[in-house]
Amino acid sequence: MRIGVLTSGGDCAGLNAVIRAVVLRAVRGYGFEVYGIHEATHGLLQRPVAATRLSPESVKGILYKGGTILRTTNRGNPFAYPQPDGSLLDRSEEVIEGYRMLGLDALIGVGGDGSLAILRRLAEQGGWNLVGVPKTIDNDLGHTERAVGFSTAVVVATEALDRLHVTAASHNRVMVLEVMGRDAGHIALTAGLAGGADVILIPEIPYDMARVCAKVEERRRMGRNFSLIVVAESVRSTSGEVATYVDAHGQSRYGGIGRVIADEVARRTGAETRVTVLGHVQRGGSPTPLDRLLGSAFGVAAVDLVSAGRFDRMVAWQNRRVVDVPLAEACAGFRAVDPNDALVHTARGLGISFGD
Repeated sequence: MRIGVLTSGGDCAGLNAVIRAVVLRAVRGYGFEVYGIHEATHGLLQRPVAATRLSPESVKGILYKGGTILRTTNRGNPFAYPQPDGSLLDRSEEVIEGYRMLGLDALIGVGGDGSLAILRRLAEQGGWNLVGVPKTIDNDLGHTERAVGFSTAVVVATEALDRLHVTAASHNRVMVLEVMGRDAGHIALTAGLAGGADVILIPEIPYDMARVCAKVEERRRMGRNFSLIVVAESVRSTSGEVATYVDAHGQSRYGGIGRVIADEVARRTGAETRVTVLGHVQRGGSPTPLDRLLGSAFGVAAVDLVSAGRFDRMVAWQNRRVVDVPLAEACAGFRAVDPNDALVHTARGLGISFGD
């Protein structure tokens, strides 16, 4: 059997662990051939197809490396591929033909909800055998408690809070840390709790700016003349707007709510504020042990599904074990922070404010 593997969407730590596990399990466990496809579906558009046969030797030493040796992209939907003149062209049949040119019997796609949904649509149209592996630092993919990349992003954000804590205390400042997470607050909640934040603002819990400032004032009365505020990038301003900017490709991106919050705290309390936006720092670096373990477990399980002929499935982490779920349900099942989650309850019990 000949299988392909690709990484799609935004990069994150732990992707190489998945690739390594797929190759080792497929080659040594089943005697399969494995082809790594470069830059996700972009590689399948190239002629010849941009792919490399992978062996246990070729994935040696990549477990601890961040990013992905196959590279990735989160632009260029093959069903609406942007052209130089600004028009959109359906190139899905070219991608499907690329799969056939490689002579693949199955494909393992590593991605988030958007990437996996596109791959599933291609699989349906082209008759591919597809297995999905969840990766997203946002941890918002349905039917899995954890996705590859989340753990490392949380560690980076927590370390940033540790560093901001000492400089905030030294200058009696309010430090605002803006973290990624797209439409979910998992990174902000988990890192905020682990890093000892005083206020955590997430999109799932509406906040009142007066209550945020009341927390800052309460700490002042206690003799604590500094505060740490963590805010998820998709949190809305008090006027109900999402802070965004347009990048060089004309795409709208989240970013800027940290400055909005800091300016409002300064205006209402007179506190000196500073803003740190972590951005893509959360995607890079060496993966944590947990992301390496999760990626390895997912890679092995994905190959096992291929061997068993169980396709249109996604491997997932539930109740401390790897399971598999329908890929369609996983792509459609957005997982936000539950306001009644145990971590929210813990944070409230420690006196952390959510501004509500």
